[in-house]
Amino acid sequence: MSISQRAVLGIMIILTIVEPGAAQDPMPVATPAEVGLSADGLDRVTELLDRFVSEGKIAGAVAGVAREGRQVYLEAVGYQDLETRSRMQSESLFRIYSMTKPVTAVAAMILHEEGQFDLDDPVSMYLPEFAGVRVQMSDGPSRPPTLPITVRDLMLHTAGLSHRGSQLYRDLAVRSRSIPMEQFIRNITSAPLMEDPGERFRYSAAPTVLGALVEVWSGSSLDVFLRALVFEPLGMNQTGFWVEPSRAERLTTVYERREDGALVRYQIEDVPFTERPQLLEGAVGLVSTVSDFMRFSQMLLNGGELDGVRILEPETVSLMTANGLTEAPLATRRSGTGWGLSNVSVMLDPSTVDYPTSVGEYGWDGSAGTIFWVNPTEDLVIVLMWQSSPANPEGLRQQAKALIHEALIR
Repeated sequence: MSISQRAVLGIMIILTIVEPGAAQDPMPVATPAEVGLSADGLDRVTELLDRFVSEGKIAGAVAGVAREGRQVYLEAVGYQDLETRSRMQSESLFRIYSMTKPVTAVAAMILHEEGQFDLDDPVSMYLPEFAGVRVQMSDGPSRPPTLPITVRDLMLHTAGLSHRGSQLYRDLAVRSRSIPMEQFIRNITSAPLMEDPGERFRYSAAPTVLGALVEVWSGSSLDVFLRALVFEPLGMNQTGFWVEPSRAERLTTVYERREDGALVRYQIEDVPFTERPQLLEGAVGLVSTVSDFMRFSQMLLNGGELDGVRILEPETVSLMTANGLTEAPLATRRSGTGWGLSNVSVMLDPSTVDYPTSVGEYGWDGSAGTIFWVNPTEDLVIVLMWQSSPANPEGLRQQAKALIHEALIR
């Protein structure tokens, strides 16, 4: 029995006696001055978020900053829900959508370290449905791809798959939280590939396929595997694929801003996050808190370890958080950025963006307003969460990030 299988077995026993969502140990706390940050500068972040709330651009937000492994800032502003006027809390729960992707990648690389697969294994070795995928030609019938889709392709979004919100996938009803994983795999392999694997970077639903592989390799459901090998070891006790009734009052409402400026409830999913979905989506399925995701981010920044618990080896984390795209697909990425196996954007050229950053900074966001950055140069973690459509009203993410960097004492 592998290490991961023993851990899964142990957590399945624990799940029968322990209520989910137990309190976690906080990160070590420091004053801003102790880690080279200005308290007044961080106060300006709070002022910015408060202003966006008072102007009706977001309902509320939580922001967290850690430096040198210690939390220096954790603030909640505004409201979880405008109708009930329930205040935002530091431990409010958020749908993190695509910030799920790095978590799934970590799960996969735990199994990679155990020797369960090679990155260049064809996906069809483990999910036979992928042996029949075809590329749709614009000027004729479909054809087999020139290369098989590999696990590496899934992690780098070079598999030729499309995004869950693309018109093609919507027309073919490829994904829904109400269908089992087996149906999702049949659906996505029945849809045509957009191009040959390895040809270009195309942001896609590939991490949900990666989550299916985690289940094959581990013999466990993705939720149980993540709890056993990632969430429990890291103290991420508020993170999961749905919110139980005992925690439902902390789930933040998503709001859409209409043209007249009003914020209205925005229903995104067919199965609400207060119910257990059939499809555990490794791409977009998790709910979390700022505190939990700061712990996850700090683990990455520490090279795979947090509070004496090692999740991954440093060499693995270095591989995951460096650009993994070769020249051709890299040319199809946003200028100045690469992509890592951990499903994060990697900064290659800071001159290409209009906000403060460093070479090697990495992170990713979620489609309802969440984002995280890990900056090894500055030994800095930033996590921002709100629930809105559009996800980044008036560039709030970059405005907040700029103020945090301005607070650094050089």
